[in-house]
Amino acid sequence: MRIPCPFCGDRGNEEFTVLGAAGLARPAPEADDAAWHDYVHLRDNPAGAHRELWHHVFGCRAWLVVERDTRTHAVLSVTPAKERAA
Repeated sequence: MRIPCPFCGDRGNEEFTVLGAAGLARPAPEADDAAWHDYVHLRDNPAGAHRELWHHVFGCRAWLVVERDTRTHAVLSVTPAKERAA
């Protein structure tokens, strides 16, 4: 899979590491055990377009939001994570 880094250009996915879903909200520190269990262990496994956080570890070291189709691994868009809406 090739990822078009907005800073370095088109790169192989072996230069990156993936964190997970871009829209995942961390519970408040005082949240109960059930909320933390769900956050740590329960993840959706979507088929189709999905937004993920990727880190360009062996390049510019930027965090990126990569939208890709999980069925084909086609990259639909890449934006710097600092530009994403909160």
